[in-house]
Amino acid sequence: MPQPSAPWPQEKRRNPRLEEKIPLKITSDLGDILTETKNLSCSGAYCRVSQRLEPMTRLRIHLLLPMRKNDKVTTKRITCQGIVVRVEAAADSKDYFDTAIFFSDIAPKDTRNISEFIESVTNNKDHGKYN
Repeated sequence: MPQPSAPWPQEKRRNPRLEEKIPLKITSDLGDILTETKNLSCSGAYCRVSQRLEPMTRLRIHLLLPMRKNDKVTTKRITCQGIVVRVEAAADSKDYFDTAIFFSDIAPKDTRNISEFIESVTNNKDHGKYN
């Protein structure tokens, strides 16, 4: 008797990812790179950069999260350490690299701020940006 087909693979990430463009500054020994996230989670970010960063490169990360509180949007600055975990040449441009960064050293309060931001955007996508 045939076995039932296997269900789709489960998401392996522990933290949900948000497909959102958030301003991002990456600082490495090569200098600063200004870009924006393609997606973001409490444990890392995926972005497109104009130079190839080697896997395992240590980085300083600066994120600017637009947080809404009491009908006002304020910018919450998150600063942490990161490590490049994956680099791929961008499929649509030979001049850019899609880069995955793991947040290797981040303050618990900053992890909570990212989590709250992701939750607020996810829960309120239908009601306008950053509600």
